[in-house]
Amino acid sequence: MKADGRLMDMLTGYAASHQHPVNIAVHMIGIPTIMLGVLIPLSWMTISVNDFSFTPAQIVVFGFFVFYLTLDVLFAMVFLVFGLALSVLAGWIAATPMAVSGTIAAVCFFGGYAAQFAGHAIEKSMPVLVKHPIQANLAAPFFTVVEMFKILGLRDELFNEVQQQIAIRRQDSPGSS
Repeated sequence: MKADGRLMDMLTGYAASHQHPVNIAVHMIGIPTIMLGVLIPLSWMTISVNDFSFTPAQIVVFGFFVFYLTLDVLFAMVFLVFGLALSVLAGWIAATPMAVSGTIAAVCFFGGYAAQFAGHAIEKSMPVLVKHPIQANLAAPFFTVVEMFKILGLRDELFNEVQQQIAIRRQDSPGSS
């Protein structure tokens, strides 16, 4: 399977900064935790249109899903399942008193980001967030799904191609030995 250029560029760029197993493990926990920290306050409000109710959290998850469809349909579908599950959890937490849900949201958000920086310290790489904050926040949930596939040994040909591209980029970059 040959990935299209945009998907391969994103995967290669992200994977190059996420090679250490501890950093990957931290991201697998930290990114959904950050998402939960964002989705909780977005679940404090409900929008009703006719007999249909939804939250801004669900709109955000759906928006990410639509963007991810432009990259890879299978990864996008898996994200949608996990994203909606996180939005349900966020809704349950948001239904608790504001002091409780606000505290949980803040701990998840800031704790998740602290974990990401710790993971990158172990990796000895600059977090993508520092260089490209919008891109990092849009891409991180997608890469969590991608990493799940890699851990499960699914779509190995894609990951082999990503590692080959990383090796080529490192070989072509100035200052490499």
